[in-house]
Amino acid sequence: MPAAKTSVLAGIRAGGKFWPVLVHPARTAVAAIVSVVVARLFRLPEAYWAPITTLVLTQSSLGAALTVSRQRFAGTAIGAALSELVATYFEPRVLVFGAWVFFLGFLCVLAHLDRSAYRFGGVTLAIVLLIPRAEPAWMIAFHRFAEVSIGIAVALLLATLWPEQADVTSTSQ
Repeated sequence: MPAAKTSVLAGIRAGGKFWPVLVHPARTAVAAIVSVVVARLFRLPEAYWAPITTLVLTQSSLGAALTVSRQRFAGTAIGAALSELVATYFEPRVLVFGAWVFFLGFLCVLAHLDRSAYRFGGVTLAIVLLIPRAEPAWMIAFHRFAEVSIGIAVALLLATLWPEQADVTSTSQ
């Protein structure tokens, strides 16, 4: 076995400086499991969006998670509301979708949201408008918003209750 791999394994076994290599995946796995279980408890049809959101957010410190969460929440909310409105009054056409993606960007600027909110809103718009489903658009938009919101809540709860070691160190100084 190469010396680099041996030293990493020795550090992990000894609880040495490589301990975060195990703690971070443990935090992430726990958060992902909790978010999918909560989404399933609410019987959301696409419960996988909750752990996907959680996985994105648990890669951040608490401060970064709060910032990203606000943007993701706001963007998803605007994207869900706009997609429901568009689906109610317009036929599903690619040019209609493109026009509303553009308008979503304008709304995000007016709301003083950054590009990440626009990105998350655009993803929601695409999911609601471009994936054919039998359910009404308002239900799809609401489910998308609920699934993402659960993922955000679980990630923020985890970041608060089980912060990354760097967060604990930086706040205790």
